[in-house]
Amino acid sequence: MKWLEKLAAAFALMGGLCALLVAAMTLWSVIGRNLFAHPVQGDIELSQIGIALAIALCLPWCQLRRGNIIVDFFTQAAPERVNGALDRFGALLLAVMLGLLAWRTGMGALAVDEAGEQTMILGLPMWWAYAILAPGLALTAVIAVAQAVRRGDA
Repeated sequence: MKWLEKLAAAFALMGGLCALLVAAMTLWSVIGRNLFAHPVQGDIELSQIGIALAIALCLPWCQLRRGNIIVDFFTQAAPERVNGALDRFGALLLAVMLGLLAWRTGMGALAVDEAGEQTMILGLPMWWAYAILAPGLALTAVIAVAQAVRRGDA
């Protein structure tokens, strides 16, 4: 499915950009701390949220390209048909797990919003830190379902 590949690529590019922005902010903060005694306020909070977002956005591309670790020690000698079935079953299990994670992350965002939680230093609303993770998790689940149904091809 070409649309899944294009969407996963767009997510991965956004994830890479997010990681680059975190790296630039960290560099600026370190320089500011050491040269001017003035780091970026909330740099740790922003780094944690930014890298979590980058990872969540890159997961769909990783799944699409089969970048996850596969332990095939016990199945090396198995016929291709058996390995294919195990791969599809693994993709289905991953889809269920990530679907649950996306759902619970979304529900967690609603609960945190209702509670009015904020980050310690910057006072940013915590709900959006949860909410921004859900799309990457959900897209990874959709890709895994497509791989399970289409014999590994997404």
